[in-house]
Amino acid sequence: MAARPTPPNGESRARSPIGWDTAERVATRVAGREPLQDSYHYASLQGDFDELTAEAEQLVGEATGLVSAAGPARARVVDRAGWVTANVASFQRLLRPVVDKFAARISGPVAPVGRAVTGAQVGALLGFMSTRVLGQYDLLVLEDEAPEQQDLVYYVGPNILALEKRYSFPPREFRLWLALHEVTHRAQFTGVPWLREHYLGLVEEVLDVADMDSKRLLAALRRVVGEVSSGRNPLAEGGLPALLATPEQRLVFSRLNGLMSLLEGHGDTTMDRAGAARIPSAERFGRVLRERRQQSNPVIKLVLQAVGMEAKMAQYEAGERFIEAVEAEGGPALLERVWERPEHLPSLEEVGVPSRWVARMGSSGAVAPTI
Repeated sequence: MAARPTPPNGESRARSPIGWDTAERVATRVAGREPLQDSYHYASLQGDFDELTAEAEQLVGEATGLVSAAGPARARVVDRAGWVTANVASFQRLLRPVVDKFAARISGPVAPVGRAVTGAQVGALLGFMSTRVLGQYDLLVLEDEAPEQQDLVYYVGPNILALEKRYSFPPREFRLWLALHEVTHRAQFTGVPWLREHYLGLVEEVLDVADMDSKRLLAALRRVVGEVSSGRNPLAEGGLPALLATPEQRLVFSRLNGLMSLLEGHGDTTMDRAGAARIPSAERFGRVLRERRQQSNPVIKLVLQAVGMEAKMAQYEAGERFIEAVEAEGGPALLERVWERPEHLPSLEEVGVPSRWVARMGSSGAVAPTI
């Protein structure tokens, strides 16, 4: 039986503008049930990932010098429904600062309807994503709320088994390869003393200026129509969240996207380097997953663009190019400067043009990036 995270308390769900119970029910139905979940192979996954996550953590530490200050990583194998439950809980923790703000706006007799509709929309997206995700690091967001359910490395067992079967992947190699990427993210957030608080601060800035404005929604829809008629894809640069962002949010999104490009690129680069001697099939794994994304049917591609996942995939590539360019200029020692302080993080523009970041780091007394 797959592990299921404990859901947050009912009080936080009841006062949320999103019907989280509805979201979870809808997501579970959309996710469906992967037949391999009942395979005898499924029972071996937790033991495998306990072992391989520990091995990955050692390899990542040797390759990057980043060592977690939060103790050994904990692996948790879940089914699709378990992944949905974990993400519902994580979203609730992240959204806690603005729950009261929006709850007050939609109070009254129509509030339950609004919560149910929003919950169904969120659930449909979560359910769809649960069929594609393989692994995920779940950050510690609130230290005083169910800490045992946070700071976990999740693996979606049925999806992993399905890929291994379809493409004849060597299971131990593929599982270690996945573990390396997720454990690198944990090393970033728990091995760089200021990074977790900085990231959560950026998320809080986005939420602080969040506003449910119907006029902005209409303006975004008009922009979609205008850009499509001009031959451009308005969803390609961050999906609906970017389209609906206020000018203030776009500034914070730029800083947040610069950080995420760095983290994702660093995750992929570390995954390749740390596992080079142990994962002969790594190049094939990466190639197959890239081709799998590119060969998605048009409907799936549209959904991925709408939720911003296409932009996330671009972050991997942009981050890797940034790291390659920086190391070509000054070696690993220059790249390590990104972990020294928040002001050393590259802006989104600097990720795209690494020479700007290199020039800034070469000056005496680095200043905050200009956005």
